[in-house]
Amino acid sequence: MLRRHIALAIAPLALTACSDQEAKPPPPVSPAAEAIGPAQDCLPLSQFSNTRIRDDWTIDFMSGTGNRVWRVTLPNRCSGLRSADSFTYGTSLSQLCRQDIIYPLMRVGSGFQRGGGCGLAPFVPVKLAQ
Repeated sequence: MLRRHIALAIAPLALTACSDQEAKPPPPVSPAAEAIGPAQDCLPLSQFSNTRIRDDWTIDFMSGTGNRVWRVTLPNRCSGLRSADSFTYGTSLSQLCRQDIIYPLMRVGSGFQRGGGCGLAPFVPVKLAQ
């Protein structure tokens, strides 16, 4: 019984510490990008064939030819995303949406281990700086 009270008392402190760390704005991303249209809540899976993880906050979704790019700036840092340089997701739809969750894929031995889930954000069409 005592353990339950201690865990409940400590939990709000842990959440506060995490939220302060996560609330920091993301650092500047390279390459810089200019928004060229309104943000979209969803992006059809057929619209992109490649992704570039820029850092733990930013992912570029690219068309097959690379001439169309949608940038997602995550609402919170996705710890380990950049170092994993790969992620997975699950959707029953034919599109990926802002409320969907991605999971960094960490290489472990000869396989992969799924990291903690990270919420997406709107897809912003951008023109990448040269």
